[in-house]
Amino acid sequence: MLKKRVLLMGVASAMVLAACAAPTPMPAPTQAPSPTATPQPTEAPAMEMKDIVDTALAAGSFNTLATALQAAGLVDTLKGEGPFTVFAPTDDAFAKLDKALLEDLLKPENKDKLVAILTYHVVPGKVTAADVVKLSSAKTVQGEEVAIKVDGGAVILNGDSKVVTTDVMASNGVIHVIDTVILPPSLK
Repeated sequence: MLKKRVLLMGVASAMVLAACAAPTPMPAPTQAPSPTATPQPTEAPAMEMKDIVDTALAAGSFNTLATALQAAGLVDTLKGEGPFTVFAPTDDAFAKLDKALLEDLLKPENKDKLVAILTYHVVPGKVTAADVVKLSSAKTVQGEEVAIKVDGGAVILNGDSKVVTTDVMASNGVIHVIDTVILPPSLK
């Protein structure tokens, strides 16, 4: 038992001496690598906005309008700088016209009449829906005024053509989709 006490006292003394001894220097902390420029996330290339003609074609519901624009020689104009506001009739809107009348309008000898009808759907400048609802009429590229009325939240052109989709943005203007072809008063 005496041996255990001596051994226990020796271990305790060693611990006390170790605790009182001069501290061993700790190794200096290693320096963190100097920060390099943080890589910035790169933005995905912005999708290039299409012009009015290409935007309408991409929608897939303006094939008759595209055919009429081609026959009237207006494609390059509406692909131009603009800005333009186009009240674009859908294929269903053109289907409401008498089929013989539409076929007749697409004939080369009726190009002037077709140009008049199509340019009656175009207003110079970029007129968004927020602006349209403040108007009672707008002067078209064709030269005549189109009547604009807001009825129960719906925008109606010339009393019978309803704007069904607004503010389809294009690089050179804006498209408002309509459900009926509008005719200039001089051609009625």
